[in-house]
Amino acid sequence: MSNIIYIGYEFKVSPIQPGVEILIAELGYSGFESFVENETGVTAYIQKEAWNESILEDVQILNSDEFEISFTFKEIEQTNWNQEWEKNFNPIVVDDMCSVRAPFHDKPNTKFDIIIEPKMSFGTGHHETTHMMIQHILKNDMTDKSVLDMGCGTGVLAILAEMKGAKPIDAVDYDNWCYLNSMENVARNNCQHITVIEGDATVLKNKKYDIIIANINRNILLNDMKTYVSCLNEDGMLFLSGFYNDDIPMITDECENHLLKFEEKLERNNWVSLKFIN
Repeated sequence: MSNIIYIGYEFKVSPIQPGVEILIAELGYSGFESFVENETGVTAYIQKEAWNESILEDVQILNSDEFEISFTFKEIEQTNWNQEWEKNFNPIVVDDMCSVRAPFHDKPNTKFDIIIEPKMSFGTGHHETTHMMIQHILKNDMTDKSVLDMGCGTGVLAILAEMKGAKPIDAVDYDNWCYLNSMENVARNNCQHITVIEGDATVLKNKKYDIIIANINRNILLNDMKTYVSCLNEDGMLFLSGFYNDDIPMITDECENHLLKFEEKLERNNWVSLKFIN
């Protein structure tokens, strides 16, 4: 890994919150792998071989009137990523029930305790979308339910689903780093019922699930909705996130076209998560 070249983007954001939270989430979906927050914004890193001149094209917050964001970027050699995220990764607790922490953090007094080393993967629980998906899992019965975690990132949602009694579970991500990191975190949390799969929606052929968790982005969700519905058992639950309040009509229309019934909405800093029933 020492010879990998990265592109580093230095973003200045105002107002810094929730601007940085939203920016990090969107950059994660665009392929950026590591983030270091600072007093003025955030530095984001992406492998040079994954970079292209239009990499920021789908980062919607850059076109928002609510935030002022400027940036510079340059080519850099890889730094000690573990050291960087260890300096900036703080444990979180969701609804006083679920903690997400690193191995070097003290064990909190929560019912569900997830230990991860996110490295460059997206999905530490700090981002709005992952946080809301954790809330959905906490609120709903997972016992003996078959689950798909689509776009699993670090595997944190699949891990929590198993802790709540789900089995079997497929955790899918097209990114090789996320695939490898999810494998590590699944083993780290002694999970026995999770299969981590590298790929996209094409790997779901002939599969069926009671619950599908898809925390990706609006365009992929819309594109793959037909596949998700074909994989969802009768009375199954579909949890979606990775989009804004303004995207709800588009997402809802697509779900209703496939006869899904809307049941619940969660919201954090203009990010939303929706629950549908088949």
